[in-house]
Amino acid sequence: MLPAAVEAMTAELSVVGNPSSLHSCGRRARRVVEESREQLAAAFSARPSEVVLTSGGTEADNLAVVGGYRARRAQDPRRRRVLVSAVEHHAVLDTAHWLAEHEDAEAVELPVDDLGRVDLDALRAEVERDPAAVALVSVMWANNEVGTIQPVPEVVAVAHEHGVPVHSDAVQAAGHVPVDFAASGVDLMTVTGHKLGGPVGVGALLAVRGAALSPIVHGGGQERQVRSGTLDAPAVRGFAVAAEHAVRTLDVEAPRVAALRDRLVAGVLAEVPDAVLLGDPDPAGRLPGHANLAFRGCEGDSLLYLLDAQGIEVSTGSACSAGVPQPSHVLTAMGVPERLARGALRLTLGSTTSAADVEAALAALPAAVDRARGAGLVAGRAR
Repeated sequence: MLPAAVEAMTAELSVVGNPSSLHSCGRRARRVVEESREQLAAAFSARPSEVVLTSGGTEADNLAVVGGYRARRAQDPRRRRVLVSAVEHHAVLDTAHWLAEHEDAEAVELPVDDLGRVDLDALRAEVERDPAAVALVSVMWANNEVGTIQPVPEVVAVAHEHGVPVHSDAVQAAGHVPVDFAASGVDLMTVTGHKLGGPVGVGALLAVRGAALSPIVHGGGQERQVRSGTLDAPAVRGFAVAAEHAVRTLDVEAPRVAALRDRLVAGVLAEVPDAVLLGDPDPAGRLPGHANLAFRGCEGDSLLYLLDAQGIEVSTGSACSAGVPQPSHVLTAMGVPERLARGALRLTLGSTTSAADVEAALAALPAAVDRARGAGLVAGRAR
């Protein structure tokens, strides 16, 4: 968390007040929430009335996809199709497939190119095949694994031509690249606190006033009658302060982090020449703090632990299912061969990352790759 967000949230934690109560403490808490809502709206070029506060990105994605599907289906039973890119976060992808399993939806995964960018021709073909049957389209602003930025305005243009609403998961992008809700034309957009220096456990779904949404959490209807639950005023305050800071410093911080990322990528490719940079090779086409590199002959998990032992924390490009390593669905959709995908690492940089951190990673990585490759050879002979 950013120091300013910690300070703001800590100050609120010591004050009593339920934002839904009518007494003095409740009204004070409500003022904190509404001022924070205005701050969040300004950060993302939205109206305060368009900010629906949630417990985080996952809930906001579920509200957009499930709530959007149910509302559109109620308007017209023909609207069964939910179009999502094949590289969406599981909060969107799994939700679309859950609708297919439980609520008679048809989940359609849109293909992407080898950079991870959605195929606009495929989107257009799916929409035009039967526009009246499409409930909504969901394409993320930028990918969480490889950092590729999606052509959101073009997606909106295709969908809106046929009156289909668009949701975009901007969790990874908000606060790191310019994100303008109004200018983008999307109907629904997800943001969250912890990805931009705020607290975990708070986020928002930005929803235009005319967006069709049905609630997925029922109760007091605190947020526009589409999201119930007592609002966490301290977390909302910390989120708003972090978002305002991230957007205000974006012109300075994004180039700084991008320069560190470029040094990291160049250094890795110099030290490990057969490493492969995944995602868009054009720095302008990817998030400033993302680098996904695959190392031939390695298991990503082995690299992760070897680097972690030296104080270098990275993530793998794969998820584990029932104890069996599986290639990342993102890399698979991009056409990355399984053997290469299993050796992928996601290296991310942020506000606290320094040049010294990058040099430490570059000093540790070549030896870790050698050891991981050696372990892979031994394991291969054992099998």
